[in-house]
Amino acid sequence: MDPIKQWWVEEKAKKTVEKLESHDFKAVFVRDKKEAVEEIWKYVTPKTKVGAGGSVTIRELGILERLEAQGNVLYNHWKAGLPEEEVLQIRKAQMTSDLFLSSANAITLNGELVNIDGTGNRVNSSVFGPGKVILVAGYNKIVDDVQEAIKRIKNVSAPLNARRLNIDVPCAKTGRCVDCNSPNRICRVIVIHERRPSLTDMLIIIVGEELGF
Repeated sequence: MDPIKQWWVEEKAKKTVEKLESHDFKAVFVRDKKEAVEEIWKYVTPKTKVGAGGSVTIRELGILERLEAQGNVLYNHWKAGLPEEEVLQIRKAQMTSDLFLSSANAITLNGELVNIDGTGNRVNSSVFGPGKVILVAGYNKIVDDVQEAIKRIKNVSAPLNARRLNIDVPCAKTGRCVDCNSPNRICRVIVIHERRPSLTDMLIIIVGEELGF
């Protein structure tokens, strides 16, 4: 990355980390995916049961393959070929995992986390249940405020994810939200973390690279 852009990214990320910490979150900035994996690995033992939420970011890190190679129990509902009933059971198991890994759709400069789900298992697990929650986000997820966060999610994250998953919704065709009533709609639940949930141990890792949608 160009040194000037790197400076800009780091300054923005560090200010966001400071705000998150003032809101009772644990937060850290790392330069790249490798450092993000190293940070996560501090909380992993061979016996750790790990839940992986629906997150492109987590899968871009390559950490799930490392967990599988170590033999960890991994609750990964995106694994190819799983029957629908087993997917549901895995989603439920994520909520009681020792460590839950996912991302945030957006993080504000005011230190808030904003997520929009279709099913709700990802946001459920980020609020209560797992022994520890680690959310990883590239600097591209940082926005000014909650209003901009929701706008970004509905007009960037959702259309890209819908198209990636080949879901028949209007935004996968238009590239923008039309507030549809489609039975396949993926924007159904909005969760805003204004502060760390009181009984949830959370770590937010902001990465100095673009990750996910």
